[in-house]
This record gives sequence, structure tokens and C-alpha cells, in this order.
Amino acid sequence: MSKLSIGIVGLPNVGKSTLFNALLGRQVADASNYPFCTIEPNIGIVEVPDEKLSVLREISSSKKLIPAAIEFVDIAGLVKGAAQGEGLGNKFLTNIRNTDAICHVVRDFSDSNVTRQDSTNPESDFEIICTELIIKDLETIDAYLDKSKKKPDEKEKVALAQKLKDKLEQGVLASRIDLDPEEKILSKDFFLLTQKPFLIVVNVDEDTYQNLEEKNIKLKEWETTPICAKLEEDLSALSPSERKEYLKDLGLKKSGLERLITKAYSTLDLQSFYTTGPEESRAWTIKKGSTAPEAAAAIHTDFQKGFIVAEVVSYKDFLECKTWPKARELGKLRQEGREYIMQPDDIVEFRFNL
Repeated sequence: MSKLSIGIVGLPNVGKSTLFNALLGRQVADASNYPFCTIEPNIGIVEVPDEKLSVLREISSSKKLIPAAIEFVDIAGLVKGAAQGEGLGNKFLTNIRNTDAICHVVRDFSDSNVTRQDSTNPESDFEIICTELIIKDLETIDAYLDKSKKKPDEKEKVALAQKLKDKLEQGVLASRIDLDPEEKILSKDFFLLTQKPFLIVVNVDEDTYQNLEEKNIKLKEWETTPICAKLEEDLSALSPSERKEYLKDLGLKKSGLERLITKAYSTLDLQSFYTTGPEESRAWTIKKGSTAPEAAAAIHTDFQKGFIVAEVVSYKDFLECKTWPKARELGKLRQEGREYIMQPDDIVEFRFNL
């Protein structure tokens, strides 16, 4: 599938750029391994943590290892009134529109050297940004409703627009409005900012990070991913072994960035499948529920058009068999057709006609 893009948004001085720099510091693989590796100054491509891929590379003696990747976009701080053009609001809101999901960063750290601008507490930070996004969405809906007066044949779409408008005016995010399946499809035509999947990063103090995995930091009803951006930036400069030891001292199994990237992946409702051999071991990204031909298209669109069959073995079985011939000999290799729904961690070889 196409590149995955997460926009990092928040008020000024909440730690967005520190988080972004830490993400880039953890970029292990050569960016040239990735599709879409041409990046702009405020865009970074970050690999999805995946221990299974390293294991496959060792088994197959692969020359290259290519993880799945997510594009993170560091969008400069929004301010109150952004939807009306305050600051560079319109430009930043357009940048958000071009992403697949939103990563809200809210401030929950105290540092007298870092000025607060509009930021008073995590809940307020989140509400301010959501309000700006809602205002922009209302502009979009109002513009459509104004034009729809000349389109009497779009009654269903007009009714949906009015429904969305009513809820947005109540402060409800579009992603939380109850829509039937047909309305969900139709609503995509509006490209609403608040309909995008989102995750919330709470930027916490270093002291809060101790034994963090035993804590449950929520923002009202919203689940969050707590991260100490400053500490993560320091961690990114360490070697893997030093990083592991540092995390152990903090009582953590995974870094905040690993948790963030994994959360972003799941927020977009994605999963990986693998291809492996002497040339490369690679993780491919697909939507959960994808069929075998749709998965083949992630490699090349021609693979979907000429799809014949998918030869599939589970990751667990491949670890036991070590090779494709052995998997076939032991009956662990399955031949799946067009209706097969890809399972997490499938290892696949596609057969196709070009």
C-alpha cells in the first residue's frame, strides 16, 4: 500500500520537535531501503519495530532487511484561532489534511525554561487543538452546504452534511459521530480532519517515566501513550545495549518510541506480512482484513492483476521448518486462493501471471 503518514500536532512548546528528533535518532535502517524515501526537511521515515524480521533474516541469510515504515510529519505548533488563519494556521491545517492519522502531543511536564503558550494542562491542550480542527471541518461542511443548493440530486449527501454539522457544533469529533456503513463511505468525500484516526502522546517528566508500564495515564476517556520526549532523545543517542540497560534501570521493557510507533501502526488498523529469501527479508504493510490478492498488490499492482495463488506458512511454523522445502515436506505450507484473508505474521510467496 502507499506510504503511511502521521502528523505530529500540538500547541507550541509541548515537545513536538523533541519527539520528532528522537524518532529520527532511532532510525536504524538506511532510508534508501524504503519506498518513498525522498523526504522534505520536516518529514522523517521511521521503521516499525519488528523482532521477527531479524529472525527471518538470520534463517534465510538475507543480504538485506527492510522493515515496514511510517512517515512522521513534524507540523509546527498550532495556536488558538488557527482555523481563522492565526499564526500560519491554514498552512498547518492543510499539512494535517495530507496525513493518514494525527498524533496529538500534550504537555504534562514542568520546565520553567520552556515557555507555555496557550498550554495550561494536557486536557486543555487537547481540547484547543480539537476545537481548531472542528472549526475547520465546519468551514468545509458549510462550504458544501452552500454549493449544494445548486445540486438538488444530492439529497442523501446534504442530509449527511447537516447531520455532521449538528454534531460538530456540539464539539463532537467526526470520528465519534454514529454513522451507518453507507454514511461512513459517503462522509469520506468531505475529507474531514476530525474523522482521521488519532493517538495522544502525553509528554511527561522524567520522574513520571519510572516504572511507567505499571501506570495508566488517561486523558478523560481517551487512552494515551505517555512519553518523556527529552529522555527519549537522550536514549536515541545510545547504542542498543546501552539503551536496553537504561530502560531496565527505569523499569521499562520498551522505549516510549517503540510504544508510539506500534500504537500508530495499530491505530491505522494495519498488520504486516513477510517475504524472505537470500536477497532480502521484508515486512509489507496491509490493512487488517486484506485478501491475498490485495496483499500481493502491496508488492506490485501487477501481482494482484495476475494473481494465481499464495503459498503461505505461519511465522511459528517457519521457525520450526527453517526453509520453504521443509515447510512443504511437513505439510506446513498452504496454498491459498483469492478469498483468503491474510493473517498477522503470514510469510508468503505469490504465484502470478504477468
